[in-house]
Amino acid sequence: MTASTPSRLLLTTGGDSRTEPGSASTTSTNDSAPASRTDSGSRRHGVGFWLVALAFLVAMAFSTVPTPLYPLYMARDGFSTFMVTVVFAVYAVGVVISLLLAGHVSDWVGRKRVLVPALALELVAAALFLTSSALPVLLAARLITGLGVGMVTATATAHLHELHAAHRPGASGQRFEMVSTAANIGGLGVGPLVAGFLAQFVHAPLRTPYLVFAVLLLVSTVALAFVPETVEERLVRPAYRPQRISTDHGDRAGYLAASAAGFASFAVFGLFTSIAPGFVAGALHHPSRALAGGIVFAVFGGAALAQTLTNRLPAPAKRALGLLAQAAGVVTVVIGMHTADLATFLVGGVVAGIGAGVLFKAAVGTVVAMAAPAKRGEALAGLFFLSYLGLIIPALGLGLATLTVTATTAMTWFTGMLLTLLAGVAVLARRR
Repeated sequence: MTASTPSRLLLTTGGDSRTEPGSASTTSTNDSAPASRTDSGSRRHGVGFWLVALAFLVAMAFSTVPTPLYPLYMARDGFSTFMVTVVFAVYAVGVVISLLLAGHVSDWVGRKRVLVPALALELVAAALFLTSSALPVLLAARLITGLGVGMVTATATAHLHELHAAHRPGASGQRFEMVSTAANIGGLGVGPLVAGFLAQFVHAPLRTPYLVFAVLLLVSTVALAFVPETVEERLVRPAYRPQRISTDHGDRAGYLAASAAGFASFAVFGLFTSIAPGFVAGALHHPSRALAGGIVFAVFGGAALAQTLTNRLPAPAKRALGLLAQAAGVVTVVIGMHTADLATFLVGGVVAGIGAGVLFKAAVGTVVAMAAPAKRGEALAGLFFLSYLGLIIPALGLGLATLTVTATTAMTWFTGMLLTLLAGVAVLARRR
């Protein structure tokens, strides 16, 4: 997800300043060779930008491949809804561990030296998915996927920023922001869309999607060999320590509001990547895997598009829009569940996704603005950590609730608590 995106932008190391001397046009023939080399380097950075974007999208898409397949696992191996949420939560735990332990290492050793092992981890996870559908194997595969994703999101975003700056020195960062958002959030929606289509219309639905993405991951790993490195390895590396997390940044009410907003946003994303496909197949009686993947794609696609379209809005306006859209969306989702109406459920999901995307972007902007430059990494690390708890805790709570009540009842409780949280965000934000 977008959780690690902004922190890496604040930790990048001068990839945009590596221009050759003499790159400006002059009449001196002695300057023509350096200028040619600079133009060539700029082209390489431009090609590398799109190769990294492709690898980023594939990696994020792979992380959500199991989403439309969970009902098949439930039917084949007798998994409960609670067990599905456990499998999902294990993935989120892997992401959090990776962000804390390895998310910042590429600042020292280089982007490619982290991206390649990260994609290799996802290839290992794909191999595990292809080997067996047993629960222990699924848990291991999802944990490894999370570890890889935590490394990819952090490093690929920083690499894209630096490649864009080197390719287009002095240009607006709008292209970078749009592409990184599309690869990150858009990739999370592409995974279920492709997996759902393959599971619906191709043989071996629990194997074919993983095989296709294993090939895409392998191609992406090879493509990284042609991407320029943008970080020079330090001769003397600092002593290793995990990413530091801090929540004390001079405005506790504002920081708490931003963290609660991140938690709420990720709770919505977790809902649609864990139990929502099972509900559509069961309670709504639409077992189509392609439909399940399309619904998740619509939710994340709406989030990515809204983040792009609201890029110029100030943080307070984004926060207000996000709060209203997310509240309206989850209420509509519950209405769709109670009335067993697929169209209402889908509209609510898209609106909730739009709200979650905009609200999280506002939270990031708020934290960036309040934190001192020297502590922005720490401030954002705390925001991301608390946001990913929103990916874990509500999903597990919903899964536990379904052991004793219906999914509709559990979702009604979830909506009530989420609305309370969103109201708290609004109150705290006004106290800043």
